[in-house]
Amino acid sequence: MCGAAAETEATQCRYCGARLATVACPSCFGMIFKGTKFCPHCGARGARAEEAEAKEQRCPRCRVEMKLITVGSSSLRECDQCEGLWVDVESFNDICASSEQQSAVLGAASPAPSNELKNDESRVRYVPCPECGQLMNRINFARCSGVIVDVCKGHGTWFDRDELRQIVEFIRAGGLDASRARELAKIEEERRQLQQEQLSSSMNQNSLGGGLDAYSRAGALHAARGLLKFL
Repeated sequence: MCGAAAETEATQCRYCGARLATVACPSCFGMIFKGTKFCPHCGARGARAEEAEAKEQRCPRCRVEMKLITVGSSSLRECDQCEGLWVDVESFNDICASSEQQSAVLGAASPAPSNELKNDESRVRYVPCPECGQLMNRINFARCSGVIVDVCKGHGTWFDRDELRQIVEFIRAGGLDASRARELAKIEEERRQLQQEQLSSSMNQNSLGGGLDAYSRAGALHAARGLLKFL
C-alpha cells in the first residue's frame, strides 16, 4: 500500500488500487479492514484464507479471474475488481441453514428485514453463470428481502458487493420465516377463493337446472291442455 489517505468506507486505495478491506467475517460475511481482528458489523472474529486451485473461474461482471477463498468453513470465489462473490449451491444452503439457527438464538436483537428494493433496476444487466455460461435469473431473495441476486439453479448464486451480508442479516432477523408465513397465507387465500368460485358455480348450475325443470313442466302442461281441447 502507498500510505495515501483513504475514505472511511473505501475498500480499495484510489491511488495504488491496493485492497483495504475484504470479506473476512465467517458469521455475517461482512467486509473487514486489513489489520482489524473483529467484524465491525457483528463483532465476530475474522477468518479468511486464500486457496490455490487449478480450475479458473471468471467474474460474471468484470470477466477477470476470481480468487478462491475460505471464510470460516465456507468456500467462496471473490472478484478483486468489483468485490462480488460467487457461492455454489451447497455452500449457500449451508450459509442459510446456519443463519436460521442463529436467528433462533438472536431473536429480536437482529435488525428488522427490509422490503425495499435496493438495486437500481434502471441499470439491469443479466450476467452469465461462471460454471455453465448461461445467463442467470435475477430474483428478489425470498421474494421480500429487497436484495436482488443472480441465480443459476444448478450451480450457484452471484452476490454483488455486500449483498451476501445483507441476506444473512435478513435471515437472522426472521426474514425466511416471514416469507414462508406470507406464502402460506397467499396459498390459503387462493384456496378460499377457489372454494367460493366452486360453490358459486354449483349454485348457478342448480338454479339453471331448476329453471329448466320448471320450464319443461310448464311446456308439458300446455301441451296436455291442447290435447284435451282437441279431443
